[in-house]
Amino acid sequence: MIRFKDVSFTYGAKEGQLPIRAVDHLSFHVRKGSHVALLGRNGSGKSTIARLINGLLLPDEGSVLVDGMDTTDSLDIFEIRRICGMVFQNPDNQLIGTTVADDIAFGPCNLELSIDEVNSRVDEALRKAGLTELRDRAPHNLSGGQKQKLA
Repeated sequence: MIRFKDVSFTYGAKEGQLPIRAVDHLSFHVRKGSHVALLGRNGSGKSTIARLINGLLLPDEGSVLVDGMDTTDSLDIFEIRRICGMVFQNPDNQLIGTTVADDIAFGPCNLELSIDEVNSRVDEALRKAGLTELRDRAPHNLSGGQKQKLA
């Protein structure tokens, strides 16, 4: 479950810039297994909300809970980021491997898993994303849609 409790976030508030309130006392919850779409104009706060969910941004006020874990808790944030990924609009900024398989392996390798477990997870991810035949291809040579699947 994702729960926002009276969350506010202001860009520029801490950098001495002109403050821009992106999220203003927002409260909502999303049940586990639900599918939700955030709709709004450019600059309406959709990306800010997504970044607040996975802890890339921290609220100025209120709390963001993911499966009961608080994004401001340094002990919880690693687990939140492990279970809550984000694909940016331009996936090129997220592709770091020399091959599709290397790119997928980056995450599991950072979890200190055995090489057999990493390979198993890479194979499963390739299969689920429909990218098995692209395993050894350079990520930057993929189509835009393939890059988004990979990211």
